[in-house]
Amino acid sequence: MKLFLLASGGGAVGTGLRYLVNRAFAHAGFIEFPWSTLTINVTGSFAMGVLIEALALRFNVSNELRTFLATGILGGYTTFSAFSLEFATLYERGDMTAAFGYVAASVVLSMAAVFAGLAAVRWAIG
Repeated sequence: MKLFLLASGGGAVGTGLRYLVNRAFAHAGFIEFPWSTLTINVTGSFAMGVLIEALALRFNVSNELRTFLATGILGGYTTFSAFSLEFATLYERGDMTAAFGYVAASVVLSMAAVFAGLAAVRWAIG
């Protein structure tokens, strides 16, 4: 329960940060292309790489702090950072088939799921 609460609290912080970045891009007029989402995904993935490597190589931190920072804040900021870390883990293990299969399946299935959701609502509403 403790880790759940830490992840949830961190998620609230990360989600708030995501909202602020989205608002800043909208305020600056960058709305014709999803620049804010791209920026969030790239910066979140970079931060995840820095965080995980620093925690693994340099700092001896608790599972609670790791959960709050990685799962919570960065997970709330962008789930793409978790996706990127999972890909990197598979890649660094040398399991190229699983790594690239994961990327392909994630992109294709997620896009298909969005369209399926759109179609389901359109069908239900008429």
